[in-house]
Amino acid sequence: MPNYVVAVSGGIDSMVLLDALQTNRTIGGIDPWKQLAKADLIIAHFDHGIRQDSRQDARFVASVAERMGILFESAREELGQGASEELARDRRYVFLRSVAQKHNAQLITAHHEGDVGETIAINLTRGTGWRGVAVLDTPGVNRPLLCVTKQEIREYADAHSILWHEDSTNTDTRYLRNALRQKMAESDDVIRQLAALRSRQIEIKRHVDSETERFISTVSHSRYFFGHCGDAVAVELLRAICMRDGGGNSLTIPQRLRVLHAIKVAKPGTVIEAGDGVLVRFTRAEFVVAKA
Repeated sequence: MPNYVVAVSGGIDSMVLLDALQTNRTIGGIDPWKQLAKADLIIAHFDHGIRQDSRQDARFVASVAERMGILFESAREELGQGASEELARDRRYVFLRSVAQKHNAQLITAHHEGDVGETIAINLTRGTGWRGVAVLDTPGVNRPLLCVTKQEIREYADAHSILWHEDSTNTDTRYLRNALRQKMAESDDVIRQLAALRSRQIEIKRHVDSETERFISTVSHSRYFFGHCGDAVAVELLRAICMRDGGGNSLTIPQRLRVLHAIKVAKPGTVIEAGDGVLVRFTRAEFVVAKA
């Protein structure tokens, strides 16, 4: 039976999720245990060191864990006020995964329907391929509140007198997510439509991943084939090959397009560094992907 590491920032979303898991209550009619096997919980809190008052959040979450009698793990880094959202997220997940590995556990996060809409909106704003709509689908991370709205979370918190800490940066529109959240605040229909689109895209993604994995396991890496199968198909196949042979790194779409160009024109004996430690070697007829 696996344990579960619950990512708890101290904000309303994670505090409501933690209470519902601990008390077996539903949120907006959703039972967060429905898709999970009953198991022990570990509370994990990561302090990014971005806000001056962030230590208060850590102390608050630690006190909640002590009151509930739940094992508590925490870490702090000094990322500084200029840290990007991407860096903060990446460092947080490095910590969370290390805690999960330590306890032979899976992660649980409090992402909800609004987070789905915001994440898709961010990806669309920045420019994304079709996979940028199939968000919040990382293996080993359980997100039981994806069908729960922010309003339902607030109603639960009010009904059960849940205490939480408000992140003082949540209103800072210099962060893209916050700016988009404010614009989407009155767009419940749009958020629901984006959430439905995500579900369909995840089904497509899993089908595509299954087919590409099957295909690359049965054919050689023919330069002729990749040069003539169409760029969209080649880019997806290259993603799967890089994931398998390049150390789990899928490369970005622009990086894979550069590899595809090299497949078409590189001289035999050429070796290129495709990015993020992925090497591609070329013979006259084939190419080989390897980790640097």
